[in-house]
Amino acid sequence: MPDFSGLALVIEAAELHARLGNANLILVDLTSPARYAAGHIPGARFVDPKRTQLGQPPAPGLLPSLASLEALFGELGHNPDAVYVVYDDEGGGWAGRFIWMLDVIGHRRYHYLNGGVLAWDAQHLPLSQDVPASAGGPVKLTLHDEPTATREYLQSRLGAADLAVWDARGPLEYSGEKALAAKNGHVPGAVNFEWTAGMDPARNLRIREDIADVLNDLGLTADKEIITHCQTHHRSGFTYLVAKSLGYPRVKGYAGSWGEWGNHPDTPVEV
Repeated sequence: MPDFSGLALVIEAAELHARLGNANLILVDLTSPARYAAGHIPGARFVDPKRTQLGQPPAPGLLPSLASLEALFGELGHNPDAVYVVYDDEGGGWAGRFIWMLDVIGHRRYHYLNGGVLAWDAQHLPLSQDVPASAGGPVKLTLHDEPTATREYLQSRLGAADLAVWDARGPLEYSGEKALAAKNGHVPGAVNFEWTAGMDPARNLRIREDIADVLNDLGLTADKEIITHCQTHHRSGFTYLVAKSLGYPRVKGYAGSWGEWGNHPDTPVEV
């Protein structure tokens, strides 16, 4: 049975298929209950995307409580030797957020299935309706600050020459024409590149093959610290994933995102 050593962060369906029986594999499905029940990649454990967020206003995208995370990862069978492969059915938003969570708990052995279950299904690879039993009770985790930008941190970095803020929301949210918070607009200096623009619809929502050139043209470059956000750090899960997959050395997810920034009295806004 081949292992996962030497593989890139983003892997293709055939690479995963050849490794489905690997003893260290924890395969995570972040689609929906109905989609998972209808057929998922054999051995995959379903994680409701809602469990990856705190879910409380005004910033529902913040990290869940430590106890919630310890329960979730215990159910998955988390251990230091685990190799996670994560997928969804929307091009990588929820999967990318889960990878951000793996960074937060200090676990670096992970991969994203490019195109998710859509790419898997398009290659007529097997699906299953079997549901693996919960692996166990809570596991002890240590949370790390480095993968996350707090509101205070982002505010302190505004205007820095080596900072690039990647706003993954839609253009109307960025411009302030669509209001989803008390304040409309965007973080000063932020670059808007909507998350879905980074996907290739003709290739089952795989990451665009020219994504590195696109980001360079936008000034979202590897020499800068990239802080990415959306409304709840769901859409920016994908953009976090993309930057990580390109080897960018300084990437942070702003989990509070616009839900926090746009509702806070002391945050500057551009329109």
